[in-house]
Amino acid sequence: MALPWVDEPGPPVVVDRAPARDDAERELSRQIYTQHEPGPVRRLWNWLWDRVFGVLDDAAFATPGGWVGLLVIAALVVALLIALRLRLGALRNATGPGAAGAVFADRPRTAAEHRAASERHADAAHWTPAVQERLRAVVRSLEERALLDPRPGRTANEAATEAARPLPGLAADLHTAATTFDAVTFGDLPATAADYAHLRDLDERLRRTKPDLTATAAWTAP
Repeated sequence: MALPWVDEPGPPVVVDRAPARDDAERELSRQIYTQHEPGPVRRLWNWLWDRVFGVLDDAAFATPGGWVGLLVIAALVVALLIALRLRLGALRNATGPGAAGAVFADRPRTAAEHRAASERHADAAHWTPAVQERLRAVVRSLEERALLDPRPGRTANEAATEAARPLPGLAADLHTAATTFDAVTFGDLPATAADYAHLRDLDERLRRTKPDLTATAAWTAP
């Protein structure tokens, strides 16, 4: 006998799978579930983007004409850099045996070999390599005569200064030759037949000039 105050149990609640799946997908697609914290790479990119464009915006705001004025200034800076590059000549590597300003940049050769190469270039009216090889012949000849110590990386001006001590009468010509060598080698200036004639004359006079060995001894003494 059923008690009058006790409800009879009803049928079990059954949820259809398809509507339940749709409800779950709608819930998971809400924005609260789809938002994710950006990774470190993304955060770094956002930070750089904000900083770069923030600086550009500030510069454009402070420049007369805004962004147009800023672009004009940037174009002028680029033009100035190009002009300086053309004016100063090609940059050279400043390290190693072929350092900027060094006389010798390849395998060691004798003064006679440099001299012969210089004459071949002169015969073909290639004055820049003719001047370069003649100056190398001068320096190598001084090394072969023990008037200069063989030293990799020596510049033309250093060679002229050191050679002027035992050869004081040729000091001015030595420095002129060094200046010419630097101008055509590192300043990209074209050499002339007159430049080559000066180097050839200097080379010949050096071979005929007797050095002042007392000046050399006084300079090398400790």
